[in-house]
Amino acid sequence: MKFRKAVLLGIGENALSKENWSRFDSLVEKRVSIAPNDPKLNAELTDADCLFNGFGVEVKKETIDAAPNLKYIGIFATAFNFVDIAHAKSKGITISNVAGYSSEAVAEFLFGALLEYMRDLEGSKKLGRAGVNEYNGALGRELKGKVFGVIGLGNIGGRVAEIAQGFGADVRYWSRNRKPEMESRGIKYENTDELISHSDILTLHFSHNKDTINFMNRERIGKMKNGAILMKFISMETFDTDALADRLSKGEITFIFENDEETPKSTFEKFAKLKNCAIYPSNAYATFEAMARRQSIFIDNIDNFLKGKPSNKIN
Repeated sequence: MKFRKAVLLGIGENALSKENWSRFDSLVEKRVSIAPNDPKLNAELTDADCLFNGFGVEVKKETIDAAPNLKYIGIFATAFNFVDIAHAKSKGITISNVAGYSSEAVAEFLFGALLEYMRDLEGSKKLGRAGVNEYNGALGRELKGKVFGVIGLGNIGGRVAEIAQGFGADVRYWSRNRKPEMESRGIKYENTDELISHSDILTLHFSHNKDTINFMNRERIGKMKNGAILMKFISMETFDTDALADRLSKGEITFIFENDEETPKSTFEKFAKLKNCAIYPSNAYATFEAMARRQSIFIDNIDNFLKGKPSNKIN
């Protein structure tokens, strides 16, 4: 069984390897790549039975309604807040995302960034290149024994918790659903506000949706202990940025985050001038292994749907 026609939005020729394009083409009779704002889009959707979109490419109600034969939407990303899930579900359209492909990459990057800050590795490298070969009096901090709070114990959060345990940290979590298997390994459950107030290091890992906007509001940011490190690898809309800037400007906490394409320029500029912010481009997910997994999962999702066994289904 094959799809008759696939429309690809925001997925360029470089998105897949030659081998994976070959797999893709074995599952569809025809594919059309088109820009999301192309006036010909609706005409191309008229006879399409599957639609594929890249990260951040919106698939609204109007787009879905323009494709009366649509059976499947494949998202070439983990996030899915930019797709009208409810409307697709009402029309019996299956949606799959690429779940878990970057869990290892993001978790490892997080600890690289954390250790770089806690041990001032950037400063040490500069001294080393300058010929300094002896201890210069600077003191770092260790992860062992620190209260390490993880909010959202999904694929990435769970892996972060495991690695933190390996460092000997006192790992605690909050998630919408309790995780007995993780608790059996010594990862402690706490309610949100207690976890925030107890954590020396706090990292958040959950999907962006209407329920998580302003999750870290002024009250919760105010509960963080002085000297705590807050790490962000999710949407900036999770935070009350004014409240966060207030605490940062007082030197009370540290903020380590990715400056992704969804971060408003004014917000970035607000934090960029503060010394207790460590800012990275949005590349935590970018490893050779993660990119290979992303492609493989994406194609497997299509294949599994056609076999009647949808994988990574989000609706």
